Amino acid sequence: MPIHDLTGNICLITGIGCIGEGWGNGTTIATLFARQGAALFGCDINLDAAERAASQIRADNECASPPTVTVLKTDVTSSAACKQLVDACMAKHGRIDILVNNVGRSQPGGPAEMSEEVWDSQMDINLKSVYLMSHLVLPIMEAQSSGGAVVNISSVAGLRYIGKPQVAYSATKAAIIQFTKATAVIYAQRNPAVRLNTVVPGLIDTPLVKMLADKYAGGDYEGFRKTRDAQVPTGRMGDAWDVADAALFLASSEARYVTGQEIVVDGGLVDSTGRV
Repeated sequence: MPIHDLTGNICLITGIGCIGEGWGNGTTIATLFARQGAALFGCDINLDAAERAASQIRADNECASPPTVTVLKTDVTSSAACKQLVDACMAKHGRIDILVNNVGRSQPGGPAEMSEEVWDSQMDINLKSVYLMSHLVLPIMEAQSSGGAVVNISSVAGLRYIGKPQVAYSATKAAIIQFTKATAVIYAQRNPAVRLNTVVPGLIDTPLVKMLADKYAGGDYEGFRKTRDAQVPTGRMGDAWDVADAALFLASSEARYVTGQEIVVDGGLVDSTGRV
């Protein structure tokens, strides 16, 4: 059997689309999973972005066979919308083997400057979405003889200050890590076991960086990229494929004895005492 084989697995992934052209984390994770044989059921708040992602995945020439990809527009801060998404996936495939919670958004500000509305929005998008999808999918996985695997996407902003004021984002990304750990212990004791783990990306060079430059660097995209590269001990940002490789391992049977853990994908950033 090929390593990290996902043949026959149904993967439900949130945030499958990408802002702008290129390879965002969601699209790249989905593409890599498709290459390994998984059928994909993805969602995004932006249907155009989701459909572009589906087209990219279908056009990928490294898939051994034409991938199965379904995408829907979904607001994962809404319990009703999340239920519709999960119900639609079950109606099509009858099971969910892998859940990837990939939705996230960063807004600037410390607690004194940030409005309550922005704080609440960050909590909903980054954290409540993980709860809502887990709330719906975990019982499905527990009822399956093979169990399932949940991969949550956090950020090194949940581990350390990374040079820009984003207190709500940092708080939610830290909470995702602990939510995953606590839930993993609960579900490890059940039969069949459901595994939950976290990928913790560092500074990743995706199309989202352009939006971050507008928010945090006055639109100086090239300067912002150079600053981010210089922050990393390896001298460069990672890319979405680095994140996807970690997610694939955690979703695969090779990680069958790994639960409640996080893989930090950051080029050594959180271990550095250098400039942030």
